[in-house]
Amino acid sequence: MLSWIMVALPKLAPSRMTVAEFLAWPGDDTGARFELVDGEPRAMAPASGTHGTLQSNFARLLGNHLVGTGCRIVTAPGIVPRASAAMNMRIPDLAITCSPNEAGERAVPNPIVIIEILSPSNEAETRENVWAYASIPSVQAILLVRSTEIAAELLVRDSDGDWPAQPLFLGPGHSIALDSIGYAAALSDFYEDTHLTR
Repeated sequence: MLSWIMVALPKLAPSRMTVAEFLAWPGDDTGARFELVDGEPRAMAPASGTHGTLQSNFARLLGNHLVGTGCRIVTAPGIVPRASAAMNMRIPDLAITCSPNEAGERAVPNPIVIIEILSPSNEAETRENVWAYASIPSVQAILLVRSTEIAAELLVRDSDGDWPAQPLFLGPGHSIALDSIGYAAALSDFYEDTHLTR
């Protein structure tokens, strides 16, 4: 009887771990996805249908643009920030890198654009990740996309390597310009097939 109870208990994550330990950890029994924040595994809620559609649209539109450029877009990539690198692996919705894919790659090398889709249930945690991403020297732009309205916030590193004090706020009728990959498109294009465009 006791052994059955022990088997039924979920596997708990260690209270603190390094990135190497996190990558070797099999996860818990719930099938939840995790990211590593300052040495602590943090569960990530499943995406809503709108969130998932936005993620797919960004992957498709930006991926098509990047064909033949030597750059690529990665869905749910592992990103290791420069600050406290040994204890952090964040998982944004999308990232663009111009480094080639290598066998066994677990973290995206040298991301240049990072895209996060904001959901009401995790907006605070997602915003916390922005400053971790900003610590990575290769990152040129960070885009936060809302899943409850057609709106986004764009942070672009300037030529001196500094980040603006405030993001550029975008809404319906605005375009997203990602100069680091030579891309611009109407923000509303990314909301195709969501309830927000009906």
